[in-house]
Amino acid sequence: MVFQDRSLVCAECGDTFIFSGDDQRYHMEKGYTDPKRCSPCRQARRTQGGGGGGGGGSYGGGGSRQMYPVVCAECGTNTEVPFQPTGTRPVYCGNCFQRRRGPRY
Repeated sequence: MVFQDRSLVCAECGDTFIFSGDDQRYHMEKGYTDPKRCSPCRQARRTQGGGGGGGGGSYGGGGSRQMYPVVCAECGTNTEVPFQPTGTRPVYCGNCFQRRRGPRY
């Protein structure tokens, strides 16, 4: 399959940016969809800590994140989590969560 550079419009700033043939090939191989934002807007979202989409084990960028106080369902420790608990499922502190999850390889 031959990929040709395409012009896309950024959903954030409205500027036109080039989606290169090499980038298209990479996106296709990884199963990604076409980018919706230009490179500067993607970088700004990462820096601000917004944006979900990617894999990885960090919250990125160093921006502050809303934290919610909870009591661990296993050990009873007061802790904070980066999501608002609904009360329908148990919530664990970091140590209990990792213990329940098992080792990561």
